[in-house]
Amino acid sequence: MEYTIIKEAVVHEDDDPPLKQNDVLSSTSHITGNVVCSIAATAGKTKVFTSKSNMFRKRFFPDATIVQWNDWHWQLAHRITTLEQLTRFLKPTLEERQALEDCEGKFPFSITPYYLSLVDLANPMDPLRKTIVPTIGEAVVSYGEKPDPLDEDRTSPVPGIVHRYPDRVLFLTTSFCSVYCRYCTRSRMVGGHTEALEFHWHRAIDYIRKTETIRDVVISGGDPLTLADDKIEWLLKQLSDIPHVEMIRIGTKVPMVLPQRITTELVNRIKKYKPLYLSVHCTHPNEITAESKRAFDRLADSGIIMGSQTVLLRGVNDDPAVMTALMHRLLQVRVRPYYLFQCDPIVGSAHFRTSVDTGKEIIRSMRGFTSGYAIPQYVIDTPGGGGKVPILPEYEVGKDADNLYLRNYEDKVFAYPDQAVKEAIV
Repeated sequence: MEYTIIKEAVVHEDDDPPLKQNDVLSSTSHITGNVVCSIAATAGKTKVFTSKSNMFRKRFFPDATIVQWNDWHWQLAHRITTLEQLTRFLKPTLEERQALEDCEGKFPFSITPYYLSLVDLANPMDPLRKTIVPTIGEAVVSYGEKPDPLDEDRTSPVPGIVHRYPDRVLFLTTSFCSVYCRYCTRSRMVGGHTEALEFHWHRAIDYIRKTETIRDVVISGGDPLTLADDKIEWLLKQLSDIPHVEMIRIGTKVPMVLPQRITTELVNRIKKYKPLYLSVHCTHPNEITAESKRAFDRLADSGIIMGSQTVLLRGVNDDPAVMTALMHRLLQVRVRPYYLFQCDPIVGSAHFRTSVDTGKEIIRSMRGFTSGYAIPQYVIDTPGGGGKVPILPEYEVGKDADNLYLRNYEDKVFAYPDQAVKEAIV
């Protein structure tokens, strides 16, 4: 890689740097009105969400008891899946109505009552509403978009397995989700069924058992935590019994959209197995509620390690204040920010995708102004099946025979002596 020295002043200072504040949570000069409400709601008291959820239940499900509301089976049985059902709760925009009227054979629509209770029903620009209610924009096919942009089908040696990296595989165990995110990478295959993928479980596990280079298995889907307790435990036991499998990860959005699913019984079952990690799909600070915190507490208290995966979405979380608030709230519930994904170019995703420069600017705005633990790794999962590539702002600005020049969070350039020691120190 070639470097070109740029003409910038190099800082040589012994004084402590000024305490430059970037108060993204209190500053509202660059935040739209709907986002300000979102940040205010997440800045402190989870009781706001609990009250909102209860008010929603009493208004729209007056016959449902609090016990029923907190039963994940009840939540699944009362999902909102049609335009007619949705109109009970909100007035669809023209774009939403057109999409829902023309949904035959398309990516399905589903929202749990709990998750809908987090949405500002009167606001079409509500960030969570944008991620779960389809719009006619999904019918627009833009440059570079494909049903399977990551070529997962091409790197699938047996049904249900994606083997892209040498030492790990993705195990697609179900095609069912309780809530369908409109930007889903696997919208081509999810659709409310589990039978087709479950049919291939034995063959997939046999492939993992025979391929001794596999040390890490990511159980995904769909959402595997929507499976029954017995099935989840069966999967974990089968994989844990394979000597060369060192760790298991579960990819899920359940703690955000269906936190009632994280029962004491489920946690007691899954915590028995070898190093288990949970990759939690989180989108916006409004998802972190009293209910989700209770689910995260159960998981963390049982010793399960949790990391987050967030997709960068236009008009949803593409603001430094929103992204920082999300990462801070995740740390508060013991979820370590892990990945920030550039939105994959699936068919009909242009209205969600930002420029890559937007993602870099968000990371740049966080570096130095919040804990390193709060900064996720910004990556692009490369189209064509090339895997994840990290994307960073330009911190290396030049190099000469003696030094590497680095730009810090205050936009100052510092020299690091990047040369091998030529003579031994006597």
